[in-house]
This record gives sequence, C-alpha cells and structure tokens, in this order.
Amino acid sequence: MSHSQSSDAYASGPLPEHLTVAGWRVALIIASFTFSLPGFLNGAQTGLALGFGPAVTAALIAGMVLCAGACLTAIISVRTRLTTYLLVQRSFGVKGAALVNLVIAIVHYCWFGVNVSFFGDAMVAAAEDGFGIPGSFGSFVVIGSVLITISTIFGFRTLDRLAMVAVPLVGVILIAVCYMALGAGPVSLAPAANPPVPMSFGIALSALVGGNMLTVAAMPDLARFIRTEKGALVGMALSFPFAAPVLMVVSALIALATGQTDIMKLVVGLGFGVPALLMLLLSVWTINALNLYSASLSMAATFPRTRQTWFILGGGAVGCVFALLGIINSFIPFLVALGLIIPPIAAIYVIDGFMVYRHGAAEPVDVPAIRWEAVAVWLGSLAVTVPAMAYDLSLTSVPALDATLLAAIAYLIVLRVKRK
Repeated sequence: MSHSQSSDAYASGPLPEHLTVAGWRVALIIASFTFSLPGFLNGAQTGLALGFGPAVTAALIAGMVLCAGACLTAIISVRTRLTTYLLVQRSFGVKGAALVNLVIAIVHYCWFGVNVSFFGDAMVAAAEDGFGIPGSFGSFVVIGSVLITISTIFGFRTLDRLAMVAVPLVGVILIAVCYMALGAGPVSLAPAANPPVPMSFGIALSALVGGNMLTVAAMPDLARFIRTEKGALVGMALSFPFAAPVLMVVSALIALATGQTDIMKLVVGLGFGVPALLMLLLSVWTINALNLYSASLSMAATFPRTRQTWFILGGGAVGCVFALLGIINSFIPFLVALGLIIPPIAAIYVIDGFMVYRHGAAEPVDVPAIRWEAVAVWLGSLAVTVPAMAYDLSLTSVPALDATLLAAIAYLIVLRVKRK
C-alpha cells in the first residue's frame, strides 16, 4: 500500500479517495487479528471446555455474527471515510464521544497489555529452553512495548506491511504444530474432565464474539481505506467467517491432543525455535500496532491540540503497565465484558448512519455537546446486561448478543419517539 501522504493527517475529517485500497488488503489485516496468540488461547480453552464439535460450532456462529456486524460498520465507514471517533461523535455528541472513546482507548490499551504479555511469556519460555536470550518477563514486556510503540508512530502503512508477513507465518506454524500434536496418537474430541476455564456454550460464544468485537466496532479506522462498499463486503466475508472457524479447529485440536493451552511451550517443545519467535514478534507487533493506532486516532480527535504521537507513546506505556500488573490472568472475563461494553456503541452509530445521517460525510452535522438519547441507551444497556449476567439471566444465552439486541431495539424506539 503506497500512500502519497500520511493518512494520520485525516484523523479529524474524511479520508481522500486517492488513499483508498482494495478490500482484500484490509481483510488480511483483520485475519491477522484472528490468527493471534490471544485467539489461540481463547480457542484452546473453549475446546477443552466444550469439546471439539460444540467449540467449532461456536466459532462458526461467532464468525457469522462478527461478519454481519463488520459489514454494517464497514459500509458506514466507506460512505463517510470517517474514523470511529468521528462516527461516535456524530452519535454521542462532543462530550459524550469523549467518554465513549476514553473507554474504547482503555480497552485498546488492555488488549495491548494482553498481547505483550504473550510476548513476554514466550520469550521467557524460549530463554529457558536454551536459545541464549537473557532477560525476565518484565524486561521482555518493556522491550517489546517500546519497539511496537515506536513502529506505530509511522502509521497505517506499518500495519499493512506487517500483516502481509504475519498472517501466512502464523497460519503455517499453527497448522504445523497441530499436525505434530495429532501425530502423537489418538485424540479424544470430548470435553476435558477438568478444563482450565469451565464455561457454557453461551459464555464461550460470547467470549469468541467479545474477543473480536473491538475490531468490529473500530472497523472504520481500517475500512475507511476500502475503495467501494462492495469491496468492504468482500473484505469482511474473506476474514471473519473463515479465520475464526479455522483457528478454532486448529487450536481446539491442539488443546485436546495435548491438554495444553500455552502455545509457546508447545512450539518450543516441538523444536520450532526461531520461526516461533518470528510468529510471536510479527503477530503481537501487528495487533498491538493497530491497538495503539486506533486508540491514538480517537484521543487525537478528542484532544486536537495534542499531537497524535504523544497518545501513541502514552498508550504503549499504559498497555505495558497493564501487562506487568497481570491482565492476562483475567482473560475470559475480560472478553465477556467487552461483549457487553462495545456492541451497543457500534449498534448506535450504525443505526445513525443508516437513519439519521443518510448522506454520509457530505451532510453538514451540527454536533451537540451530548446526545443524551445515545448516551442513555449505551449506559442503560450496561445497567441491564451487567447485573443480568451476574445473576445468570439471559434472553439468548449469549451476553454479547443480549447487549447488542437490547441497545439496538432501545435506540430505534428512542429515535421513533423523538421523531413523533
């Protein structure tokens, strides 16, 4: 992808048409988020908890749900060429968007912490197995955070180039690990007797959806680069519906064959060595660069007097602290929480895109300080779904789907009442 000028200059307005690309280029970046270490851990824990068949079924459903949501957010972004922040600002108001995007930025930084934790653990495992790489978990986390943060300053082009290498490498190595793990003997496809994280089908599906929902909600930061609406639909169809089930098949089989959810112990133990380290470096690098990039877009538009570079540097530091504090130890609850927090935000700005701002970015928008209807629906959905999940109450048995449906229906009713 060759941009004649930095796309970061358009964080506060529509992206020019001459900077757009084909949808499959963005699909590769999206696939790189799925073929990741957190994605493997999620799939491995789901496979051990549910067994192979139900786990793959959950991944197929999650892939279709994510694809449907991503198609909607991508179409809105292609029509407007606006970032996630500006779309949220239209729906929630200037101050309302600041609140929403602060939450989204914190979530991005949490994901940064999760991913760089995998990097630190992997490097420690490699060092212990005699690769001659000195250092502790903390030192590897800090070094990785610094390098990723510096590279992100160069913007979207860095993500594109990394994805072109990271996606094939991650897929090939995971499939190779699966082949070697299955070659050791017969594999029971039944759930593990004592899975590391027991979960129901609904909670597993919610974690699978929640694990990728931030990508769906923040899709405008990427999809605004796609040339046409048709290209956006093709890009979404080439990513989630295929990547999520394939990763589940591979990760569930590996976990059921070995009883292990730590991919790096398996990779190092099977003698992959340097390719395993490259897989870690490139996959963590690609995903975390996007986390910082998207968060910095939101923060730069919220605080336009501060350079975007400072938000990238600050975000890398915050994510590093999250990793050092042990965010990885609460991985599944974190994913389920994302399924409650993020989908209502996307539902609201998508509904506005189709019903309120039908003419895209060309339509002049007088944004108020706070659009109370949007803020009230978002906070109201959390006020209902969080206690409901705590008391194991659900309409669909999938908390993330409950949150999405509740917010969408409530917001449509509010808009209808307001029009009357």
